[in-house]
Amino acid sequence: MAETFFTETQRDALQEISNLAMGLAAKGLSELLDAFIELSVPRVRSVAIEAAASALREMTGLDGVVTAVRQSFRSEIKGEALIICRSGEIADLAVLARGPDGQSPEEAMGETELAFDIANVVTGACVSSILDQLGSTPVFSPPGLIGGEMSLDEIFLREGVDWDMALLIEVNFSLEDQNFRVHLVMLMAQESIRKVRDAIDVLLSEP
Repeated sequence: MAETFFTETQRDALQEISNLAMGLAAKGLSELLDAFIELSVPRVRSVAIEAAASALREMTGLDGVVTAVRQSFRSEIKGEALIICRSGEIADLAVLARGPDGQSPEEAMGETELAFDIANVVTGACVSSILDQLGSTPVFSPPGLIGGEMSLDEIFLREGVDWDMALLIEVNFSLEDQNFRVHLVMLMAQESIRKVRDAIDVLLSEP
């Protein structure tokens, strides 16, 4: 069984770090979608990978099929960021992104392209900001689509997952008057989670 990695004080500090990061991501999403983004206060929880689906379902209410994009990051702290939303909501956003007058098929933004753009904005802003505050500078791989209609269990227990821990940073990025939510999950090995914890302790010890 995975150990409990964060004390209440460490978790509160990580939540504050995440709050600043999410604000940057919301600004980027607002510019990408040309819409006002509402932002909830992030909640942080670390769980073993086999418990990630049920924990995220409990935190977010996500059920049914979802769309998921993955993006790896490397630094002293390394892992994989997942951007997850309900299937069908990306299609609605793609229509919104075309504007009220619509566009030709050549001009219209496709669902996969939009999902990748959202992943780049959220992952780039959130993970970069979180790790920067912890003293690391990540390098990202290009985003890749895990699937467009998958269950949460299939996402976390898919073949080839090398990480044994999930750092769930639950936050709602939502469009005003639109049914759309984005959720960020960071998958890491236990060693990287320990480095996150140690970096937080360094921050907390600073005067």
